[in-house]
Amino acid sequence: MSYYGYGGYWRGYDYDYIRPRLFGGAIRTIIIINVVVYFVMVLFGLQRFFSFNFGLVPRSVIGKGYVWQLVTYLFIHGGFWHLFWNMFVLWMFGTEIENYWGRKEFFKYYFVTGVGAGVITLLCSLGSPIPVVGASGAIYGILVAFGMMFPNRYIYFYFLIPIKAKYFVVLMGVMTFISSLSPGYSNISHLTHLGGLLIGFVYLKREWIRFKLARWMPSFEFKKIFKKVRKPTQGKSGFDSKKYDTDETLKEEVDRILDKISSQGYDSLTEEEKKLLYLASEYFAKKSKKS
Repeated sequence: MSYYGYGGYWRGYDYDYIRPRLFGGAIRTIIIINVVVYFVMVLFGLQRFFSFNFGLVPRSVIGKGYVWQLVTYLFIHGGFWHLFWNMFVLWMFGTEIENYWGRKEFFKYYFVTGVGAGVITLLCSLGSPIPVVGASGAIYGILVAFGMMFPNRYIYFYFLIPIKAKYFVVLMGVMTFISSLSPGYSNISHLTHLGGLLIGFVYLKREWIRFKLARWMPSFEFKKIFKKVRKPTQGKSGFDSKKYDTDETLKEEVDRILDKISSQGYDSLTEEEKKLLYLASEYFAKKSKKS
């Protein structure tokens, strides 16, 4: 992700090393659009026009209503190597993710992280007249997804140092955060990179976050937060709290189920676990209303 300045843990998917394949589907479409846009800019000398009208210019979005820039900035790049490395990382890390998710879900995630990173950049630099261009916000979202799906895969950092994907993502996050605090001029929007990391993590962990909020903030309306927890259609509809010595014992069991959701997804729960989660939510909701 660059400022175009004036002048210039899913389980079961893990293997030992990255094995990028020939790209197709969503990744192929994204790369083709980026390449075509770049060559149109270069061949017709439209770099400045595209950057200020389709790059993300916070002042223009707020003052002129150029809201489309939150999407179009993802397809504008400040130079050949800027484009090349973004597309190379997209292919290397995104191909296998798309293989598991499918084209539709990959597109959704790509734009959620890219637009989300743009919104964070916008909110933190409302009056800036400098265009922010490039797909790096979405690319950093892809890195987060790869690190969570394939945490033990080895990546060669700078093509030399082998490092597991989960540590690689953490390292990139730390380096980006430190860079964002460094004084001096830089044509790299580290804030946008951080935004992509944050939005990607929150999006992928949204289900776990929802359940955790319900667990720790009983004043919420449980039935709304636990919207995926369906009421059991068979068996006893009440909840026998006497089965557990204390509320803390029950909360520990709920935490265990939440951790299982975090690591394996809601659909991995047994019917008994789903039933317990629903009935426990009702129990704590009723208890909070009495207090």
